[in-house]
Amino acid sequence: CVISPSFADIFYNNCFKNGMLPIVLSEKKIEELVQYSIRKESIEINLKEQSIIFGNKKINFEIDSFKKKCLLNGLDDIALSLEKLDKISSFENKHEKNKPWLN
Repeated sequence: CVISPSFADIFYNNCFKNGMLPIVLSEKKIEELVQYSIRKESIEINLKEQSIIFGNKKINFEIDSFKKKCLLNGLDDIALSLEKLDKISSFENKHEKNKPWLN
């Protein structure tokens, strides 16, 4: 997980492709987390609940539902394609029958 007040689009999207959660928070909330972390106590990030829990405090964060699903289920681009394997195979079979000269 990486927490920042902002991310460049390419970095932000690459985080998800690499199984990393980028969280955008205000600088004030980040400073609150930094001060808490100095005490070397636990900070919990709960993706399902979209929350950061530290001490008796909780900060909620936003995330796209599709990207959340991918992170929770360990889905990368290849895994997402493989979920459609039946449709891909069906297309290839029809394509081969309808246009055999392309094979």
